Amino acid sequence: MMISTDIVDLSSDDEEGSNLKAVKLEPEVDGGVVLSKEHTKKNTIKKKNTIKQEKLNNEFVSQGFDENRSPNVWSAGQSSSSILDQVPSPADDSGLTSPSPLCPAPVCRQFWKAGNYNDGVASNVTVQSSKGHLHVHPMFLHSNATSHKWAFGAVAELLDNAVDEIPNGATFVNVDKILNARDGSPALLIQDDGGGMDPEAMRRCMSFGFSDKKSKSAIGQYGNGFKTSTMRLGADVIVFSRHVNNRSSVSTQSIGLLSYTFLTRSGYNRIVVPMVDYQYNTSSGKMEILHGRERFTSNLSILLQWSPYSSESELLKQFDDIGSHGTKVIIYNLWYNGDGRMELDFDTDQEDICIDGDVKKMAALPASKAINERHIANRLQYSLREYLSILYLRMSENFKIVLRGRVVLHHNLADDLKYIEYILYKPHSGGHVEGVVVTTIGFLKEAPDVNIHGFNVYHKNRLILPFWRVVSYSDCRGRGVVGILEANFIEPTHNKQDFERTSVFQKLEARLKDMTWEYWDCHCGLVGYQVRKQFRVTTPSKTPFNITVPAGTEHPQMLNQRVPLEHLRMLNERVPFTVKETKGRPEQFTLETPGKSREGVCMKRKADVLTEDEQSVRARQQNNQQDNVLLEQNMKLRVNCSEYEKREEELNLKATQLRSNIQEVELEIKRLLDELKSLEAVKVE
Repeated sequence: MMISTDIVDLSSDDEEGSNLKAVKLEPEVDGGVVLSKEHTKKNTIKKKNTIKQEKLNNEFVSQGFDENRSPNVWSAGQSSSSILDQVPSPADDSGLTSPSPLCPAPVCRQFWKAGNYNDGVASNVTVQSSKGHLHVHPMFLHSNATSHKWAFGAVAELLDNAVDEIPNGATFVNVDKILNARDGSPALLIQDDGGGMDPEAMRRCMSFGFSDKKSKSAIGQYGNGFKTSTMRLGADVIVFSRHVNNRSSVSTQSIGLLSYTFLTRSGYNRIVVPMVDYQYNTSSGKMEILHGRERFTSNLSILLQWSPYSSESELLKQFDDIGSHGTKVIIYNLWYNGDGRMELDFDTDQEDICIDGDVKKMAALPASKAINERHIANRLQYSLREYLSILYLRMSENFKIVLRGRVVLHHNLADDLKYIEYILYKPHSGGHVEGVVVTTIGFLKEAPDVNIHGFNVYHKNRLILPFWRVVSYSDCRGRGVVGILEANFIEPTHNKQDFERTSVFQKLEARLKDMTWEYWDCHCGLVGYQVRKQFRVTTPSKTPFNITVPAGTEHPQMLNQRVPLEHLRMLNERVPFTVKETKGRPEQFTLETPGKSREGVCMKRKADVLTEDEQSVRARQQNNQQDNVLLEQNMKLRVNCSEYEKREEELNLKATQLRSNIQEVELEIKRLLDELKSLEAVKVE
């Protein structure tokens, strides 16, 4: 007799007894289901239990199992069924423990070699009938994870899930190192106190192609991030989640295991995910199992054999610090790098997680290079704390990211800039305005001593491209110029480390390149760079002018390069000017912004170049400090206003839900009172 288990099965039910062969996916390929119809002898594992498993699978399919699929099993987006090796039910389930003293690690611990692909095999997608489902081979878990070339990008995706839970009451996400209970090896913990997942949501999380995030502000959208990120960091992951249904007040807790080790070592040719679910019984005041004892026992035995926990009591103990709702993700059998060392370094800094081999030894560097290497633009490449500090453009005051016991302080990159300007950009596509973007641009405060530049591009509050270099320079033009912008009108790739190369994106790249050079040409003299070229203004009249160009938000611009009047007209479109006659010689004029006069750069009578001495620059810098403070306060107020509006919308939605719940409770009370009255009437008779 074969035991039907409650698992997530990403397989086809109509295989006609054929096996699969793994197909290699290049790291750049987006996540998707890749199939192969044949499974070569070379990749067949010659263990007896594997042969037994394949025979059982083929026998099970040939018996028309598709007609008797369980409603509690998922297959590539639809309910399905599957089979695991027969697990004998012990006489006493309460004492069920793992028969294995250790949870076996994957055969190859190096991530980029763990796939063991056979090159030259073409992929093939087969749907046998209207009831057929895609059959996903376990090696797809690895090939799908190769989209994350950078380990921290995978960590960020898991944090996105926690941040998306802020509307559901999440107040923190904790990232920490824990020890595998079986062998003492390091494991990665990511835990939040969000709404958690009910059994159905857990199945969708473990399957491919599901996404319940309908909010416009939600970061995730493909339903693939959990699989790619967890499998990129380690070979195995176990998930604990507790959820309370707002309407029925029913509390559930679920445990699921996505294990590359289990699937490959057991010889499966399909992805299966054993799960166990519990539901709180208000009468007994205890958690009770769902879906029947037989299914529960079968899945539990697999969890105890392949997870870090050897008994059911150890599994349930993981819920002790979750509270009434939340999710705990534990990734174990962490991957090694090409040098045979664990990719995530927990030892260099006890309050940080680093990428092994990338940590620079500052003491061995000369002072000039140490300044550059200590900058966050370089440190974020190997320090998770630095990366997480700028991962989100805005962070709710009620939400904290905790890394190894210490809160990650939010870092506003705009605070690192001087001579700041805010430049408005309205991207167009097909004759329509795609959005409005305000780019903050300036020189790094360490300029010109640092060799850093680029734009930090956010999407829906999430950093996608840190310090993206849009210009290449050989003569320092653009060096030290950094910008920050939120571009919600372009779409990120599914690993959230780049953007889709659309025409709108290419236009943005070209605009940022021009913006960098324009800013550099106007401000490079303020940070000590030599002004190699000067503005040469050609006018139809021989009369010289005293021209004042609007300064940046912190300091005035210097016009250091020769430009035609057409360039000045472009500046005029960005900030309107008025022309006034200056006092003194009648042939000199000044361009001014509406409502506010700004000093300018004098053009000498006998020369057609614009020059300015250092004392004049400093004087105007002092005069514009108050303007800069007001502009910064205005920007902060706008950001706060936006956050308050978002919070108001969330509270209104919550109030509506509470009113609905109150109405339901009132109706239930009324029904119970009516029932009580009827019972009292019966007693009187």
